Amino acid sequence: MKTLSDNKIQRNDKKSSKLARFWKILGPGLVTGASDDDPSGIATYSQAGSAYGLTTLWTSLITFPLMASIQEMCARIGLVTSHGLAGTLKTNYSKPVLYLMLLFSFPAIVMNIGADIAGMGAVGNLLFPSIKATYFSIGFTILLLVLIIYLPYKKIAAVLKYLCLVLLVYLIVPFLYRQDWVAVLKATLIPSIKFDKDFISILVAILGTTISPYLFFWQTTMEVEDKKEKRLMVNKRIISEMRKDVDFGMLFSNLVMFFIILTTGSVLFNGGIHQIDTVEQAAQALKPLAGNAAYLLFALGVIGTGLLAIPVLSGSLSYIVTESFGWKEGLDKKFQKAKAFYLIIGISLILGLSLNYIGLSPVKALIYSAILYGLTAPVLIAIILHISNNKKIMGKNTNGKISNILGFAALALMTVAGVILIYMQLKGK
Repeated sequence: MKTLSDNKIQRNDKKSSKLARFWKILGPGLVTGASDDDPSGIATYSQAGSAYGLTTLWTSLITFPLMASIQEMCARIGLVTSHGLAGTLKTNYSKPVLYLMLLFSFPAIVMNIGADIAGMGAVGNLLFPSIKATYFSIGFTILLLVLIIYLPYKKIAAVLKYLCLVLLVYLIVPFLYRQDWVAVLKATLIPSIKFDKDFISILVAILGTTISPYLFFWQTTMEVEDKKEKRLMVNKRIISEMRKDVDFGMLFSNLVMFFIILTTGSVLFNGGIHQIDTVEQAAQALKPLAGNAAYLLFALGVIGTGLLAIPVLSGSLSYIVTESFGWKEGLDKKFQKAKAFYLIIGISLILGLSLNYIGLSPVKALIYSAILYGLTAPVLIAIILHISNNKKIMGKNTNGKISNILGFAALALMTVAGVILIYMQLKGK
């Protein structure tokens, strides 16, 4: 006869088993979502919060369903075709479309890598002032290159998955400072827009860094890698698990975005700090206003997210190039069997590192890359929508009505925001 204690243990075991199964399902979607909150994202959200307070909190509600729908399409394309986006384009579309995608993707990704490396170096110097930021940047670059080349895909995937937990620090920081939760709720649920160049720039940057083109490529190729690694047969269960993974990853990403804007919007904005020029400023400014704990957590988060995001950025770029030219590719392959793939990763890291020596402010580079993403993403979203509605490619796994509604909404929103930004830049308003 079972006692109450036995029943309680059994219930706890069932809960643990459910959590373990759910954690096992999580993979490419979680890593993709978490890598979206890289130093580029942190800088963009910090700038939005410090400049405009809580005004942009509502964007997290808008971006979540749009981001999830696009990433789900990318994941489905990877599972169904067993090719990344570049490989799918090469097989089914004309070369000009493929080269257009390369043209739009390469500069933004390299700039993003460079800005992330600089941001990590600057924060490293903040935590250890006796070591120059340059040395930290070089050290992080070498460390990442060695790990990417020598770790097999299975270990890289596991490391990236656990690195996602670093982002939990940003969910803690706002609670270390007194909040006006009524104001927070109001700013979250009631959209507020200012029609001036700076605000629209921030809005486009938020959209660009949240719905980032490099994530489209990474999501697609990681589903392919995962499918090969686990030898999956695509069926309804696999599609369903993929959607859970993607939805959770994008929800996690948008929660982190929300809490970073909340932190900087309540602490820095209310403290009279409305301009963030360097990544370390965002962390350092929190110290006297919110305490050492908030400062340290914010700073460590920048380094952790950089270690997570840079392999995703460089890997995405390498997959794009190698698939486009038919070279051997894949994180599951050793260096000797995919030299071009790993060389492109190395070149992208070195090019990114070299951007630190041309006098470009890390945060300006981060914001510029986010805006560039915002301007180029509509082209790639249009291509993804076309592929995922093409029955010759997707068979019975084409988009449903909701996917198309959200996908076209993302396309329209990012196109309109980009056009307004260009108009304001040209007019100088």
